[in-house]
Amino acid sequence: QVQLVESGGGLVQPGGSLRLSCAASGNIFRINNMGWYRQAPGKQRELVATIITGGSTNYADSVKGRFSISGDNAKNTVYLQMNSLKPEDTAVYYCNADIRNLLGNRVYWGRGTQVTVSS
Repeated sequence: QVQLVESGGGLVQPGGSLRLSCAASGNIFRINNMGWYRQAPGKQRELVATIITGGSTNYADSVKGRFSISGDNAKNTVYLQMNSLKPEDTAVYYCNADIRNLLGNRVYWGRGTQVTVSS
């Protein structure tokens, strides 16, 4: 089994910063890619940013220039540095990982961490 545990969410004022972390553990041969998605109330879950083994990254247009995704391969951990936060960034942020293990390649999700941007 694989577990993804997120941390770092919270309440922040507009213009502020937060750093999310997601650590993967369990039956892992290789992490193909990891990423962050978010879901605001009444909206569909959307991609925020992804990072693949080797370091290539991809961002949603709405967060380019404000958010930065990075990874620590030794710790099976991915980070999301969020700067210049806006109220529209308020959402539950979910960690996602495409992992190869005994079961083959599978996608796993964390339980989510709430980010609220409000004055």
